[in-house]
Amino acid sequence: MDKKYKVLIVEDEAAIRLGLEDVLVFKGYDIASTRNGREGLKMALSGQFDLILLDVMLPEINGFDICQEIRLIDKEQAVILLTAKSQEEDIVNGLTLGADDYISKPFSIAQLLLRVEAVLRRTTRKNGSQDQILNIGDVSIDTLNLTCMKAGQKIELTRKEVDLLEYLLNNNSRPVSRVELLHKVWGYPRGSDIETRTVDIHIAKLRRKIEIDSQQPKHLLTIRGEGYRMVVEQ
Repeated sequence: MDKKYKVLIVEDEAAIRLGLEDVLVFKGYDIASTRNGREGLKMALSGQFDLILLDVMLPEINGFDICQEIRLIDKEQAVILLTAKSQEEDIVNGLTLGADDYISKPFSIAQLLLRVEAVLRRTTRKNGSQDQILNIGDVSIDTLNLTCMKAGQKIELTRKEVDLLEYLLNNNSRPVSRVELLHKVWGYPRGSDIETRTVDIHIAKLRRKIEIDSQQPKHLLTIRGEGYRMVVEQ
């Protein structure tokens, strides 16, 4: 890789933590790690990492609280959650708090590397992007400060939410499939065998933020069997 990316691993299970370290060091990443949530939070807020791999269940401070604290300080920090496969609520909660993606345990090395590389591609691609104001009906979106104004209320957005909105707006003449969004917004290679609910969960989050009634959306529509389409005007 052209740049030696710095990755922080916050994981209390020694076998998983050491395995992640070995794989990522072998692939050329610069690695730091800890098993403790409190120490992990301190390291995460240092601003020196390109990506944080964050376990949900940690001693002292859990991964959800760490993710929330990170987003209060840095909306751009790339975060991937490590979750138990059977705990669906972990996935929804983590993405709602602002994680970029998740990896369900147990995971394969191939799936791990695919997600890590995809998130880092997105981070690199967004560097140097210009700010602009996007308008969807009566909602205005500030892509630099990652906020939107709805009915006089200022609402915080994550970088991933803004990326998703921008792509849907730029392609609002047609429905956009989940596969296309995973490729274009999340950075996964075409044809990747990825099982993830991240697109659906991000769409649900955005509806709560930009729609007057998220149960009856007027702008961010689901087109059955095809994907999602953005309708700008009411």
